[in-house]
Amino acid sequence: MKPRIYLSSPHLGGNEINYINEAIETNWVAPLGPNVDNFEKDIAKYLNISEVAVLSSGTAAIHLALILLGVQKDDEVLVSTFTFSASVNPIIYQHATPVLVDSEAETWNMSPEILEKAIQSRIEKGRKPKAIIVVHLYGMPAKIEEIVQIAEKYKIPVIEDAAEALGSSFKGKKAGTFGDFGVLSFNGNKIITTSGGGALVSNNVEGISNARFLATQARDNAPHYQHSQIGYNYRMSNIVAGIGRGQMEVLDKRIEQRRQNFKFYKEIFKNKEGIIFLEEPNEFFFSNYWLTTILIDEKKSGFTNSDLRLAFEKENIECRPLWKPMHLQPIFEKYPSYLNGVSEDLFSKGLCLPSGSNLTEEEKFRIEKVVKLF
Repeated sequence: MKPRIYLSSPHLGGNEINYINEAIETNWVAPLGPNVDNFEKDIAKYLNISEVAVLSSGTAAIHLALILLGVQKDDEVLVSTFTFSASVNPIIYQHATPVLVDSEAETWNMSPEILEKAIQSRIEKGRKPKAIIVVHLYGMPAKIEEIVQIAEKYKIPVIEDAAEALGSSFKGKKAGTFGDFGVLSFNGNKIITTSGGGALVSNNVEGISNARFLATQARDNAPHYQHSQIGYNYRMSNIVAGIGRGQMEVLDKRIEQRRQNFKFYKEIFKNKEGIIFLEEPNEFFFSNYWLTTILIDEKKSGFTNSDLRLAFEKENIECRPLWKPMHLQPIFEKYPSYLNGVSEDLFSKGLCLPSGSNLTEEEKFRIEKVVKLF
């Protein structure tokens, strides 16, 4: 069988091992340490933001953001329905209620129009939402300026889930830095990885300081172990942060490689009818193109997203359907939702294409061959 071509596999830069060895040689193998401190500084400088807390996952970052914003039992949190479940799960951790908001067709992210309708509807019911979680999917920035304006109008804080969008920007400002808190992920399939990990970012110095406190089991300042509130084991280890420091050195290169993948797919599909790409709507949007994604119009193309996915799979090439909306998920379908049909249409037609920054010319040749034969 031919070697597997993965959707998005880890891609190391070379210096990661040096930072890991340094941690081992100096015996900084516990949580915290110089790599953690410097990784946080590297991210803060890259994003042009005040504070960063690196954590065990992006999910942990969302959870801490909700806690910092005071989300409690029976509160409501507005969240994109077209996303991965990790955007929604932390709302349930807090025994709060997710209110699912549909997408708009240009960026596939949360619709500002549907968001405002949802806010007005919940307020009319006496249930003003406590927070908004907006997701920047597949590296494409949401219409974040409009969303933040709506949030400010109704005085609702914003959490940006930029797990897939590190390096993306809107009007030159990095995704994750528009809201009250931003969330990053360094999972193995992301644009840079620490094998597993995430970060909470903000200009709220006190908030990030409190996040670090909560993430290290909320241990009070005392010579003995004393705890006045519930804490979490959410901090990133010094060894893992060493991987992150090496990855930050090649982040811009990885973004360029992903953007080149997008151009590659545009070229090989250019004469194919019924193929629509998720691409930057105008010059204000800059996408890292973490994944190149397409919609397939069966009437024009003569085939479905499933047909193409299976053709790739036959050649041991991994593709994936777009996210199944949260309002269609068995665990979340009971929660309030405000829909316009966009996310369901995207799910029925969409496909994620292999987009690793480490795609070789030989692998691209195999991908192109499938498209041509198909």
